[in-house]
Amino acid sequence: MILAGGLSHERDVSIRSGRRVAEALRAVGVEAVVHDLDQTLLDTLRSQPPACVIPLVHGASGEDGSLREVLDSLGVPYVGAEADACRLAFDKMVAKAHLAGSGIRTAPAVALPHPTFRDLGARAVLDALVGRIGLPLVVKPTRGGSALGVAIVRDPADLPGAMVGCFSYGDTAMLERFVPGTEVAVSVIEQADGTLLPLPAVEIRPDAGSYDFASRYTAGTTEFFAPARLSQDTADECARVAVLAHEGLGLRHLSRADLIVTPEGEVIFLEVNVAPGCTETSLLPQAVAAAGLDLGAVFATLIDRALAGPRPSVGV
Repeated sequence: MILAGGLSHERDVSIRSGRRVAEALRAVGVEAVVHDLDQTLLDTLRSQPPACVIPLVHGASGEDGSLREVLDSLGVPYVGAEADACRLAFDKMVAKAHLAGSGIRTAPAVALPHPTFRDLGARAVLDALVGRIGLPLVVKPTRGGSALGVAIVRDPADLPGAMVGCFSYGDTAMLERFVPGTEVAVSVIEQADGTLLPLPAVEIRPDAGSYDFASRYTAGTTEFFAPARLSQDTADECARVAVLAHEGLGLRHLSRADLIVTPEGEVIFLEVNVAPGCTETSLLPQAVAAAGLDLGAVFATLIDRALAGPRPSVGV
């Protein structure tokens, strides 16, 4: 059973991902059904328990660990990170702090809850934060995906509006120093023997200049290169960082790390996704194809790993 949908702002993306993975699994002989995250789900899981669940619900309800807790309580095996790891990875600031000192470089950032922004006075707070981080900077919700509520701020006058837009998608905003460079994504999957395989990096070149929601899910608005146009040394470093993040956050089965490669070749970690999108324009399927693999076969292997039970071993 593939869980897709829910009520987050990313519902449509999730539904498209679920349909594509179901089709890919059916193509390799796996019986797959798609179920929404609704009030009929628990009854269905009890009355018609699937062999395994693939959670592809995006946003808080699907990626913050709560859905995995429910599946654990019902004894239903599932593909992907366990609840504690999801909670750790879902909050971008918490994930960055957890990975500090593990050989992963991140951009300086601060988290600002909406009550602090309101109670201390927006202008005074923002002036202090800009003085600390500098411009340009990126404003984004600490929890969420698909670039919803994300804005690049180059002029201080644009910052209050960016904060208001961010708070419409979450209660806490992250202000992060903007790092110029090439945006790439590296997916990590678990192989049949339990070792971790970093897939080829996918380079992202949005026509709009920033990889926003429209650029992610509107065909023809972003140019992708899979594998990314990187030197072998830089590609290897991207793979190393993605695997380190996967291991450091205690993830399993699959993940996708979003990175920036600076003009000097330095790899900066942005965030990690525990339920990567699988739409027609998503990055994980492109990486699977670049590696010469089949999406259905990859998920079939992940199902086998979920049913086998043990956590992955390390081996790149």
